[in-house]
Amino acid sequence: MLRSALALWAVALTARLAAQADLVVLNARIYTADPNRPLAEALAVRDGRLVFVGSARGALALAGPRTQRLDAAGRTVIPGMVDAHAHLLGLGQALRTVDLVGTRSFDEVIARVRAQAARTPAGEWVRGRGWDQNDWPDTRFPTHEALSRAVPDHPVYLTRVDGHAAVVNAKALALAGVTAATPDPSGGRIIRDAAGAPTGVLVDSATSLVGRLIAAPSRAELRARTLAAIAEANRWGLTGIHDAGVDLAGIAVYGELAREGHFDLRDYVMVRGDDSTIAASVRRGPQQGLYDGRLWLRAIKLVADGALGSRGAALLEPYADEPSHNGLLLQEPGRIRRVAVQALRSGFQLNVHAIGDRANRLVLDAFEAALREVPVADHRFRVEHAQILHHDDIPRFAQLDVIPSMQGSHQSSDMYWVPNRIGWARALGTYAWRSLLQSGVVIPNGSDFPVEAVNPLISFHAFVTRQDGAGFPAGGWFPAQRTTREEALLSVTLWPAYAAFMEQDAGSLTAGKYADFVVLTRDIMTVPPEEILEATVVLTVLGGRVVYRRDQE
Repeated sequence: MLRSALALWAVALTARLAAQADLVVLNARIYTADPNRPLAEALAVRDGRLVFVGSARGALALAGPRTQRLDAAGRTVIPGMVDAHAHLLGLGQALRTVDLVGTRSFDEVIARVRAQAARTPAGEWVRGRGWDQNDWPDTRFPTHEALSRAVPDHPVYLTRVDGHAAVVNAKALALAGVTAATPDPSGGRIIRDAAGAPTGVLVDSATSLVGRLIAAPSRAELRARTLAAIAEANRWGLTGIHDAGVDLAGIAVYGELAREGHFDLRDYVMVRGDDSTIAASVRRGPQQGLYDGRLWLRAIKLVADGALGSRGAALLEPYADEPSHNGLLLQEPGRIRRVAVQALRSGFQLNVHAIGDRANRLVLDAFEAALREVPVADHRFRVEHAQILHHDDIPRFAQLDVIPSMQGSHQSSDMYWVPNRIGWARALGTYAWRSLLQSGVVIPNGSDFPVEAVNPLISFHAFVTRQDGAGFPAGGWFPAQRTTREEALLSVTLWPAYAAFMEQDAGSLTAGKYADFVVLTRDIMTVPPEEILEATVVLTVLGGRVVYRRDQE
């Protein structure tokens, strides 16, 4: 009898222990991004998922002797933030090359490159990223002569901030055999001087004329870049990204790290849009939530045009500051339609980079044609960037169920020179967040890092204010296109989850979803707008496990 009673007690004790939370967070102001419970003061986690979000009483009811208790000390907690358009390996490379972000002149670029060259054996490549001539007193593209004189013995390849142009030195041009006689490749431009000689600046597909000479990184280097980039993302409160254009080698390294338990990010991978990568991905089929939700492989990325800063964005009318040019199409529209059909038939999402109004129209046309051929209700096709839209095309996103994936920080970075590029009339249709939201779509927000800084609060702030970090311009740039703070929060949490078919598992602090959340020093939902960017990340938690802690830096 006693033995039976002890056995029953042991079973009951085991059940109680199994029902206990692993972690409870108390004394917090929690913005859940869940309309059914928008505010809470506590949450409980078990086995990497939320089991309760609500009152302290409810959370403590799930606590036991083994439960870790975290007192948030009244701080703000939000869902783990997700960057809906980023480049993880690009960030990893940028962290390991010459940082040119924020340079105020080409002379400063040269000084940083010369310093790196002094530490590099002669003949080896010197690489850098982040220059933007729009930030310099002379906003024209640079020419290579001063760079070539300063660094004559190393081939130099310096990527523009947007990733759609590069400046190279004379040694790199010579190694690649690029001369005045070299024709512009399809979808690219060799910037030339008055005599037709290359100036050293290569735009869009022309960058490959030199870039193809740079050896692909080793597997060890890809691992190192990936781990460095993940750590940087976690530091800024990111628990997930949508990774825009990854090749098979990168995907293989991601899988290797995830299997080893070293991939502290939920990565919604868009596979690179070359024929062989698409074919391999379609043969494998869509894959979701691999390695405890670390990898999601069900999207394809194409690029329709270039970037506005390098005049590669494809426009319906010519550039205001270069009337003989209206941008570059990097993808034949018929191919976008064909890949869209292939994606619809194989269960993949198609996400297409389009910045200019001409490119956006062509992409929407291709999507519409594909959907007539293969009608699918819940396809969630996306346009990545959607920066410049003709007013006739804004309602088409909702009509076609297409998601505009946009980056708030692009607006706050580009606003100073956009009117010079395209004129004030077309600038009215740029970064048209309110117009798109009113049409009935959602807007997943991002940074396009390393094009912009990793910090997702920069894009949150831009959505709310249409200003830069210094509060310029007063009242905001085309302020009618601002969002509410509630919408801005959704844009970095639940809307990216929806745009990645992940809304059942992530995006809000809701029981049953992943326990991904961030603790902040300030309440970004109530502080004055000018104080939003003063908020810093205290903790980043992925699946109930701390992956970044500020006090351990």
